[in-house]
Amino acid sequence: MAEFEYGPVDIYLIAFPGSRLDDATLEALGELMIGEAVRLLDMLIVSRGDDGEVTVREFEEFRDEYGFTVVELEASGLLGDEDVEELGASIPPGSSGALLALELLFAKRLASSFAASGGEVLQVERIPAQVVNDVLAEASDEE
Repeated sequence: MAEFEYGPVDIYLIAFPGSRLDDATLEALGELMIGEAVRLLDMLIVSRGDDGEVTVREFEEFRDEYGFTVVELEASGLLGDEDVEELGASIPPGSSGALLALELLFAKRLASSFAASGGEVLQVERIPAQVVNDVLAEASDEE
């Protein structure tokens, strides 16, 4: 089997009020990082002040505050200024966002298997969870 060093990566921007992620979100991230589902490659906290000014905190600056003391980033620096500019523009004033680069480990194994058999992933479409739930709820209501 052809073994890729890294698998597909999803970039998430999770907005939250104020400047600190809530405990439930931190717990969910911790569970994902401990398991075999994803690997955290990089993480930034991007905050937009009431005046619109953007500040960025690197993982090393908040890892202890958030309890990520045993987490090591696999590709620190993957997220850059361009990502902050492009995605950070959607953060409302007075709010923050956790910008995450998550490697999908299941997809890495699958992509490696495809490559070993001569296959190639040409395109992947992601349907957001909210859209899936809305569509299926609507379909269920119609029955």
